[in-house]
Amino acid sequence: MRYPFDGKVAIVTGGASGIGKETAIQFARSGARVMIADMNAGQGDAAVAEIASFGGSAKFCKTDVADSSQVQNLIAQTVAAFGRLDFAFNNAGVNDVMKDEWDEAVFARAISVNLTGVMLCMRFEIEQMLKQNDGGAIVNTASINGIVGNGRQPAYTASKHGVIGLTRTAALAHGRANIRVNAVCPGVIETPMSAQALALPGVADMMEKMTPLGRTGKPREIASAVLWLCSEESSFVTGHPLVIDGGVTVQ
Repeated sequence: MRYPFDGKVAIVTGGASGIGKETAIQFARSGARVMIADMNAGQGDAAVAEIASFGGSAKFCKTDVADSSQVQNLIAQTVAAFGRLDFAFNNAGVNDVMKDEWDEAVFARAISVNLTGVMLCMRFEIEQMLKQNDGGAIVNTASINGIVGNGRQPAYTASKHGVIGLTRTAALAHGRANIRVNAVCPGVIETPMSAQALALPGVADMMEKMTPLGRTGKPREIASAVLWLCSEESSFVTGHPLVIDGGVTVQ
């Protein structure tokens, strides 16, 4: 479904691949002008070119979301290029599935990118939206690991629980300014980030068997939810962690 986003401006962090890229494309297909933020400049430029190929409008800004000055620059570059900010999808994250997350350095990196990064993005996005005085919508990427525990991933799980807490806090703080803040909580989605885990012997088959719908998810299925949460169709929804997991967490 395409939404009437003509004249709107969206930021998508982690927008060079996977869920972020698909969401950036869908924003652009709905008429929004999109700023893609990512650490991978090559993939970011390729995403911009793909959007341009169907007549969409997008730019790329290399950004480490864990760095306050770079996030401030991202907002400034967005406003300089497009004049305003209406939507933000704070999606950048790391998931070091092949590493020991009890290691201090691995734990610190997950918190820095997945949690502090979301906080910094929301801080400066909301600051810009308040200046405009006409509301806005923010969606943060959490995870089913923000809803339930995962004994093998303490860092990722802690960071994603924190994202849901930040989402609820910001929704409470800025609802009267008509700034809605929600989160999506994906299950296993076929992205470059999940590819490492799904490539391990038996993992893909295990995930399919534990999912009531019998398959892994697609990036477009998360992108569709993000656009809905930014649209007027969800105008009475805020502070909500929307689970999109094929039924995993209802068991």
